Amino acid sequence: MSNRDKLPFAVTHKVRDTCLCLHLQRAARSLARRFDEALRPFDLTSGQYSMMMSLNQPEPPSIGSIASLLSVDRTTLTAALKPLQRRGLVAVTVDANDRRSRRLKLTPVGRALLASAVPVWRRTHAKIESLVPRAGADRLRRDLRALT
Repeated sequence: MSNRDKLPFAVTHKVRDTCLCLHLQRAARSLARRFDEALRPFDLTSGQYSMMMSLNQPEPPSIGSIASLLSVDRTTLTAALKPLQRRGLVAVTVDANDRRSRRLKLTPVGRALLASAVPVWRRTHAKIESLVPRAGADRLRRDLRALT
């Protein structure tokens, strides 16, 4: 008996129609494409915008705290920061209290770019949120937070 015989096509339909992971991934990619397009004039991706926004804090956050917030590992975050550092948008400094740790800070140029992108983000976000059924956006956010 081949593996094909052991896996009926009906299972494929079941996964296609019910898999939360699949549906979340598809929605995430679709949303990311919309925001990527909107943020293109700023030469930012949706992921870079979110990363930079997460750095907008009164005190420079640690790499670990931002990795946790964004649900990525430290190595992935460090790699994703490199293009922003090269553009002079983000600075990485040694933590004064723990020389093994690094702190992240928006540069003045990065802060200005982020501030100029916020109105575009707001318009794009409002447009996308209007596609969610009435009163559904708050529930969707709440339900998604329950999964993290």
